[in-house]
Amino acid sequence: MSEYKIKLTKESVFQFVREAEKCDCDVDLCYDRLVIDAKSILGVLSMDLTRVMTVRFADDADHSKHIAAYAVN
Repeated sequence: MSEYKIKLTKESVFQFVREAEKCDCDVDLCYDRLVIDAKSILGVLSMDLTRVMTVRFADDADHSKHIAAYAVN
């Protein structure tokens, strides 16, 4: 399982969801105890976008290149 810490803005949410949809596995977006489907635009928009979140998905180089662009250090 791959895991990245990411930070999204209102403007980047739509592109992030499009990239998550390209993954053929489950992509979860979470912080604290809240976990949502990262392929759901309403789910992602319901998250607190001021927080750094964790995105989790199956190990695969193809998936990583889609999601890694949103990673923070």
